[in-house]
Amino acid sequence: MTITKICCIGAGYVGGPTCSVIAMQCPHIKVTVVDISKHRIAQWNSDKLPIYEPGLDNIVKQRRNVNLFFSNDVENAIKEADLVFISVNTPTKTFGVGKGRAADLTHVENCARIIAQVSTSNKIIVEKSTVPVRAAESILKILSANHKPNVKFQVLSNPEFLSEGVAVENLLNADRVLIGHEETADGFWAFKELSKVYLNWIPEEKILRTNTWSSELTKLAANAFLAQRISSINSMATICEETGADISEVARGIGLDSRIGSKFLQASVGFGGSCFTKDLLNLVYICEHLNIMQVAMYWQQVLDMNDYQKSRFSNKIIESLFNTVTGKKITMFGFAFKKDTGDTRESPAIHVAKTLLDEGAKLNIYDPKVEHEQIQRDLTHPYVTENPEAVMKSIEIHNDPYYATINTHAIVICTEWDEFIELDYKQIYRGMIKPAFIFDGRKILNHDNLTKIGFQVHTIGRR
Repeated sequence: MTITKICCIGAGYVGGPTCSVIAMQCPHIKVTVVDISKHRIAQWNSDKLPIYEPGLDNIVKQRRNVNLFFSNDVENAIKEADLVFISVNTPTKTFGVGKGRAADLTHVENCARIIAQVSTSNKIIVEKSTVPVRAAESILKILSANHKPNVKFQVLSNPEFLSEGVAVENLLNADRVLIGHEETADGFWAFKELSKVYLNWIPEEKILRTNTWSSELTKLAANAFLAQRISSINSMATICEETGADISEVARGIGLDSRIGSKFLQASVGFGGSCFTKDLLNLVYICEHLNIMQVAMYWQQVLDMNDYQKSRFSNKIIESLFNTVTGKKITMFGFAFKKDTGDTRESPAIHVAKTLLDEGAKLNIYDPKVEHEQIQRDLTHPYVTENPEAVMKSIEIHNDPYYATINTHAIVICTEWDEFIELDYKQIYRGMIKPAFIFDGRKILNHDNLTKIGFQVHTIGRR
């Protein structure tokens, strides 16, 4: 079988960019991204895509309706495909066994059942969603129990290692492409077929072959190690603030050690996004399920440190503003969990905003890419507040960063957008209530210059 038609179930942050790049690099393959959400598919077929990723707009516009298609016709797309990516959401369970930690595989299971029901020819099924170890085994059991006679499936694990904001770059110049397969002749054949797709632009030496279970665990392990580095440097930042050391200098010193390296050593208000917290919780749950409690406690501490960092930063704002923010106007610069994305999932900004709102503050919020409605949804979610009406009266969302700072007591940097570095802070200072404060939760501003202007500057990892 030569792969000429690919179907991707799930038009989200993984499926959309991944398949757009595949379509660009493999013009001989028809790529169809399907989703049950009519609104989301309509966005992918419009001039304003549902997600923001640098470079993605151009790729979609070049390949859309050429060999890249977005559709709600899930069954037909699956039926005609040679290879099917499963790229649906795997959220943390909100009820039942494993509540708050285990991954909810409902969407993955539903995909397997639909694939089995509608398939009339052999197919390669590829796990793209982040799943627990041995999830592929569950998918294969469902497929085997429900498939039509003479239809065979091979299930591969091909986890994504995308970082939002640079997803297109990650796809075009991947550090590695990991493919896990059953240790059988048919499993190896399926690995070779998927490899042929990636070989259109990925060097062969970067395509790594493992067994299925190693591939699944590698995804969780990679995110756990990255999150661990952030929590580790933030723990050092706490010590710096108490001793007079400077975390930037400490990070530079340890980052030059070739055994450690400099990446993910930027102290900040904490990590967010759709993966780190969810995958760590899943890893903790797996360890508890396997009764290796010391390992579970180890990885839980990475999460606890991140929560502590967000609370510590929020409390510093309140303490610096004379231990009360009741009725005070505070400007929040940034609401996305990181720059170059509009994603707010697990964003530290939500925690900071909740703390300040609970203390009676009024918030002016500006983010260049997050939709106003998304900010409102995040701050009125039942997890955040029991009084959404009061929250709506206490927030103003702005389209202009300068206007957002007029007559405010403080600026809080929650996202490291480049444009925040370029703002005219002399102009901003003139329009603020004095003393004017800046709390740099991302360590991106020139603190000495801000102090000369007149700001009271507070940051992370330095007195």
